Amino acid sequence: MENLGTALGLLFIGMIMVVIVLWLVVLLGGMIITLTNKYVKDNRNDGTIKKNKKTNTRKIAAITAAVDVITQGQGRVESIQKKK
Repeated sequence: MENLGTALGLLFIGMIMVVIVLWLVVLLGGMIITLTNKYVKDNRNDGTIKKNKKTNTRKIAAITAAVDVITQGQGRVESIQKKK
């Protein structure tokens, strides 16, 4: 019976330690995400069209459809620029 008590005590302590470690991982992960989002700027294009230029939506749709057909759905239009 003494071995059973020791085993249950170790089980309880082990489970408490796992909960504490997981809590620390979640807490530190949240802090790292918050600090990263606060201080690191994202320079990627989010796919939106700039509103300050006049755009023709039919031309954009045609170009996007052509890229989709040619690349079999694997390609993506990141920007469209008029050549001078």
